[in-house]
Amino acid sequence: MATLPDPLSIRQPDHPIEPIFLKRWSPRAMSGEPISQDILNSLFEAARWAPSTYNEQEWRFLYARRDSDHWDTFFNILVEANQTWCRNAGVLILVCSAKTFSRNGKPNPVHSLDTGMAVQNLMLQATTFPQVVTHAMGGFDRGRARTALRLPENYEPECMIAVGIAGDPDQLPEELRAREEVTSRKGIGEIAAEGPFSF
Repeated sequence: MATLPDPLSIRQPDHPIEPIFLKRWSPRAMSGEPISQDILNSLFEAARWAPSTYNEQEWRFLYARRDSDHWDTFFNILVEANQTWCRNAGVLILVCSAKTFSRNGKPNPVHSLDTGMAVQNLMLQATTFPQVVTHAMGGFDRGRARTALRLPENYEPECMIAVGIAGDPDQLPEELRAREEVTSRKGIGEIAAEGPFSF
């Protein structure tokens, strides 16, 4: 079993926040071990409680386990750079969102924002399980995803998420090993300002 770095020993918030926000990070090293349905259900349960405009809950999660008939379909949607490390994930998830409101069929301008909040819920919940890691990716072929997974025209592919059991970073390609670290964040003064845009 891999020894994960402890983000709480590396990251220091400038202001008080809950530890769960510091614990979430995006490792690529995964062991290839399976993810149980109970854990997956907990991740999706957390996602379903995210806020959304008019309570649309417009996110949808399609997934494949590495030992399933669907694995190759999901894996082949990824760009090659992500395939190099995702081959050891336990589950691959394709996240998509409805682009129009179910209540009236009009365009929903915040479908991506709402879905992003559901993704964050999922990834934060994953940090509550020892050794479970997640990594969200934009590096996939959206056209192929739409075709291979039969997405209706009304649904937008948003991202993919690899879920796995932590693995040995030494098994990663050399260029990715150096990036396998818990990172810090910009200060509040770089992301928040009272009044007009002043960055």
